[in-house]
Amino acid sequence: MAKNKAPNHAHYVAAEQLRIGLYVYIDLPWFQHPFTLNSFRIANDEQIHALIALGQPRFRYDPERSLLASDPVPAENSLTQPEAAPNRVEALDHSEATEGITGKRTRIRLLNEHRERIEQINKAFIKSTTILRNLNRNLMNNPGETLQEMSTLVDQMVLAFLEHPEVTLHLMGEECGGEEIYSHSLNVSVLSMMLTKGLDFTPEQARILGLGAMLHDIGLMEVPDRLLKMRPDEYSRPERDLRAMHCEYGLRLGKQLGLPPDILAIIFQHHEMVDGSGYPLGIKEDKITLPARIVALVNYYDMLCNPIDFAQAMTPHEALSYLFGQRRTKFDATVLQRLIRCLGVYPPGSIVTLSNDAIAMVMSVNPARPLRPWVMVYDENVPKDEAILLDLEKENDINITNAVRPILLPPAISAYLSPRRRVIYFFDSSAQGARGNA
Repeated sequence: MAKNKAPNHAHYVAAEQLRIGLYVYIDLPWFQHPFTLNSFRIANDEQIHALIALGQPRFRYDPERSLLASDPVPAENSLTQPEAAPNRVEALDHSEATEGITGKRTRIRLLNEHRERIEQINKAFIKSTTILRNLNRNLMNNPGETLQEMSTLVDQMVLAFLEHPEVTLHLMGEECGGEEIYSHSLNVSVLSMMLTKGLDFTPEQARILGLGAMLHDIGLMEVPDRLLKMRPDEYSRPERDLRAMHCEYGLRLGKQLGLPPDILAIIFQHHEMVDGSGYPLGIKEDKITLPARIVALVNYYDMLCNPIDFAQAMTPHEALSYLFGQRRTKFDATVLQRLIRCLGVYPPGSIVTLSNDAIAMVMSVNPARPLRPWVMVYDENVPKDEAILLDLEKENDINITNAVRPILLPPAISAYLSPRRRVIYFFDSSAQGARGNA
């Protein structure tokens, strides 16, 4: 991972010695040059022209990350005052750089608008967790009002995921974490609702799914808190059996609340597996309702990313890989394929390397274009609160190459990208969230 930082011993190359394959650093503020990032490997003559047009006499470069047949500067790595540039360079004025910087400023304005939109989404998320927090307090004493609040939230999701095909799924900041049980219920609801369009749900079917997903764990209200805070491998057999009773407790509470049968089925069946290895009844696929099969998969995915013991947490990329590679016989194949298609190979929260060798965190994904997400890029020369955000759908020359385990990151990169202790998702429900307007 150390290769993602500039070399400790600086190497410089004169502007007229730039060539394709050289990995260069631009020692200017990000908004003062037209390039996507402050460091990259030169890929073509157009980039050389644009670099020279910046008017810098020399550039830092990394010989280890350059793809050159020979070093572009003398072995002693010293430079005299650069000679006049060749005629093709003298002919350049600063119009290329000026035009590029003007375009860059437009991008910066759009990125600032995107950041403002994220702040609005954060506020909507916090409001939603407040609704779920009231669940425990008011559900049994004032069920009508509580269920109405939940229905309003679900209706927003139905509108977002069924009516706006380019709705964006965002990774929430750590400050939005809230209490774990509410974050889990909301995560399961959002991800379940994300799948509805591809599975041809009607609005009413989607509404039932959303309410069932929010209420799937209401039976945990009857389980002692000490069990809820224990790791599964710490349970004794009686404790494990008691926790498993939350499905039956939830069914009983749901009946007391007068919930419809479709929602009761989700509450009761959300730990059943299509191969019959789940609980409480061990029934197989044809006996499990489709909404319950959806919630079972999403619930399992979220627990892989957000277990009781965070030392055992998988990254979103690892969790999807594990589900497909080792657990796919336990879940509805169509639903699993849809989840992978919506989240992409690298879901929000994944740490990735890009094709230009940069390290980044996936921040949001458009389920319609999951392989081209928004990412936040590590750059030691850009302050963290101004971190570069890239919409890979619009950066055609940059791709994600592979995932990185956060524990393997150098401390400086880890602190900058701040991999979340919890992986929490929320959605952009407005038309402003569509990629064309972001």
